[in-house]
Amino acid sequence: MTEKNQQPRNDALFTDFIQGYWRMALWGMTAQERLTFIKQHMELGITTVDHAPVYGKPSCELLFGEALKLQPSVRDDLTIISKCGIVPGKEVNGTSQVAYYDSRASHILSSVDESLQRLGVDNLDILLIHRPDLLMDADEINSAFEKLYQAGKVKHFGVSNFSKDEFALLQSRVEKPLVTNQIEINPLQTQAIEDGTLAQLQQHRVRPMVWSCLAGGDIYNGDSEQACRVRDTLNVLKEELNADSIDQVIFAWLMRLPTKPALLLGTGKIERVRTAVAAQQLDLTHEQWYRLLEASKGHGVA
Repeated sequence: MTEKNQQPRNDALFTDFIQGYWRMALWGMTAQERLTFIKQHMELGITTVDHAPVYGKPSCELLFGEALKLQPSVRDDLTIISKCGIVPGKEVNGTSQVAYYDSRASHILSSVDESLQRLGVDNLDILLIHRPDLLMDADEINSAFEKLYQAGKVKHFGVSNFSKDEFALLQSRVEKPLVTNQIEINPLQTQAIEDGTLAQLQQHRVRPMVWSCLAGGDIYNGDSEQACRVRDTLNVLKEELNADSIDQVIFAWLMRLPTKPALLLGTGKIERVRTAVAAQQLDLTHEQWYRLLEASKGHGVA
């Protein structure tokens, strides 16, 4: 017997790597070059793509939609993720308004409609609440989710950056099980591994997505004691594993987690995408995995 709101593992719902498009506006690509890049990573088996309304100026959803217009059939083979819930700060009648989180049903519904319009698609495969809203009404979110599902606008729902308690609250109220929690994990940021977030997801057979796998470049450029320890250990492991880069070691380290997280990539260079995918051939031992964790912590872990 499975518990209420528990489901079989959803490994097939999204690919092992997910192409993130939050930096697309910085890549300087034409619409045709964007389409070519999309098709190239699809050929590598990455058919899940990650968006959000707040990514990019101009909007990365809009740029992606322009590429899809050139070959609409490409959408049939994609799993498209987008998000809702972040309202950027802006000027209204000369008054500055702060950025805030909004998980009201009205905001969720309008955000999805706007994303669909920018992307030029009829539905999202997965919608995530981007950040936890301290004013979150779980029943109201469920109401919005059900309207979107019944209208055929969203197939699956999940969250991003939720604590285990926030996840448990929302999962207890929604009609359909949440399919993921998109969280930050990397060798410099291991909180989700240790605070019960991943244990909860494993309990409910929910596969996480992981963002900032490479710590935003801090692993390469950071001068903190932690970054230096981690970088040195990664270079040793790179040699032991005969890896092409420390990127690959990090991806392999994350793939050893028993929740089998799907890893987000932020690069617009297809060669780096190929390198990431090749990390699936690496297999860290328990000792090697814990050695990198020890470097992160700065002390023994056993």
